[in-house]
Amino acid sequence: MLDTKPVVVAGVDGCRSGWLVVLRQVTGTPAFDLRVFERFADILRLDPAPTKIAVDMPIGLPDLIGTGGRGAEQAVRPHLGMRQSTVFSIPSRAAVYCEEYGAACEAALATSSPPRKVSKQAFNLFPKIRELDEVMHPDLEETIFEVHPEMAFWRLNGKTPIPLPKKVKGKPYGAGLDMRRDLLERFGFPRSFLDQAPPKGAGRDDVLDACVNAIIAERLHHGEAEPFPHDFRRDGRGLRMTIWA
Repeated sequence: MLDTKPVVVAGVDGCRSGWLVVLRQVTGTPAFDLRVFERFADILRLDPAPTKIAVDMPIGLPDLIGTGGRGAEQAVRPHLGMRQSTVFSIPSRAAVYCEEYGAACEAALATSSPPRKVSKQAFNLFPKIRELDEVMHPDLEETIFEVHPEMAFWRLNGKTPIPLPKKVKGKPYGAGLDMRRDLLERFGFPRSFLDQAPPKGAGRDDVLDACVNAIIAERLHHGEAEPFPHDFRRDGRGLRMTIWA
């Protein structure tokens, strides 16, 4: 019998309650679904399984870090103009695996050149970075890809960064969010889907980020996405370190 299961891709964004996932059907009638999973590994158990998963979380943690973070962060910042501050420098694996802020700073100082501590904002991401790192394996690299929402919007916006931020002083900025929503609508998302109330533990920005990540996942499915940098390196576990758009 022919396999009639639809082909879906997934855009994933971390949120307070776990992992926000937008599923986008790329065969047959367009269809969209929004879900929250407590654990990243649960996404891999979906049926049908997404052919591509684009996640806004670092994949690949080097043992030593130079100026500007990993090559992936260095490669995307020049494209983002005023939005480049959204790209955090990820420290070494040793620092990421520290569960206390002081210890993470000490580990980061010992494994960076020039020596650099960890920002509190980056430290708050460490639990999710560790969770993804524990799941990730080179055998999964044709399924799971690192993306960055602002780089994804840059791609959709004709290789131009979105001029308005998503947040101002830590609070949602409606004009910037609306600008991203309108762009996503041009790429096939229904307005009603984009304007739905976010799930508990997530914000409107998380929904929009997961949606744009899903579009990059579709580009990956069709072989249209590009890695930044092209000449990427791998970490000590063999994980590819590059951001796709």
